[in-house]
Amino acid sequence: MADEPLVLGIETSCDETGVGVVRGTTLLADAIASSVDEHARFGGVVPEVASRAHLEAMVPTIERALKEAGVTARDLDGIAVTAGPGLAGALLVGVSAAKTYAYALGKPLYGVNHLASHICVDQLEHGALPEPTMALLVSGGHSSLLLSTDITSDVRPMGATIDDAAGEAFDKIARVLDLGFPGGPVIDRYAKEGDPTAIAFPRGLTGPRDPAYDFSFSGLKTAVARWIEAKRAAGEDVPVRDVAASFQEAVVDVLTRKAVRACKDEGVDHLMIGGGVAANSRLRVLAQERCEAAGIRLRVPRPKLCTDNGAMVAALGAEMVARNRAASDWGLSADSSLPVTDPHVPGRGHAHPHEHVHEVAKENLYS
Repeated sequence: MADEPLVLGIETSCDETGVGVVRGTTLLADAIASSVDEHARFGGVVPEVASRAHLEAMVPTIERALKEAGVTARDLDGIAVTAGPGLAGALLVGVSAAKTYAYALGKPLYGVNHLASHICVDQLEHGALPEPTMALLVSGGHSSLLLSTDITSDVRPMGATIDDAAGEAFDKIARVLDLGFPGGPVIDRYAKEGDPTAIAFPRGLTGPRDPAYDFSFSGLKTAVARWIEAKRAAGEDVPVRDVAASFQEAVVDVLTRKAVRACKDEGVDHLMIGGGVAANSRLRVLAQERCEAAGIRLRVPRPKLCTDNGAMVAALGAEMVARNRAASDWGLSADSSLPVTDPHVPGRGHAHPHEHVHEVAKENLYS
């Protein structure tokens, strides 16, 4: 609908420069510039490399998104940007760009939470989020269970990883197996040809006295690495496909088991799964099986929307506009440890960007 808020979202929390354009809950554009190849030779994301890549990609990616959406910058009702959590330098690039565009255009600015954005992106796939919704977010930096009763103002942490996140464990095991970086997609591919019951790897924090909703994958990672080292030390071939399948099964077993338990305990009948690891094929299958058995409706966005992207930021920004949430002000800054209990960063007493617009700058940039 033409009267729904049209918002541009900027995501730079890690190594993806994502720019999305959303009208209400309709995705119009999702442009991404990835620097993953630049990090591959280091076996992981290098913050300084990521920040420089964002600087180079920002303006071209914004222009590409606007063109793909068939709108101009003047048409926008707001600009949203990931304010945190994430890599400090990378976040600063996105926040600075968003401030510049908001200032020049005279549009409201919304600094939003990266994790809340991962939840909100499902609205672009399956419509408005039920309230409440339980969300399982799994990526290279996060493994979290969150209860959302209002995605713009009330997101409550239920559990989180106490050491390695799930995606981080995938990367590390892929490195041990010499499969390259990033590890998630390649482990998933090899696991499809392996036996998930071949090796009994441990399930972390699943004992009766362990925290019900927290995650730990450090012990699993160590157990897999030692199993591989023992095989190599004995001069035996490592069954890569069986290792990948058994490791993957240990991860998704714990993730889905705890997520379903949280839904039952809280009386929530909707589970949303997001984050980069949500693209994992086995996680999707096992989650569907366990949700159906428990009478829970599962919502998982298509894989492209699970990884970091600008569309998710735009989706949350559009929801902020639609619900008349307070815009951010010039005091907005990047916060690498922004808690999920802050879905967005509202005004803090500084002049509001769309109330004091530099007309000369606006005319020079967008006349």
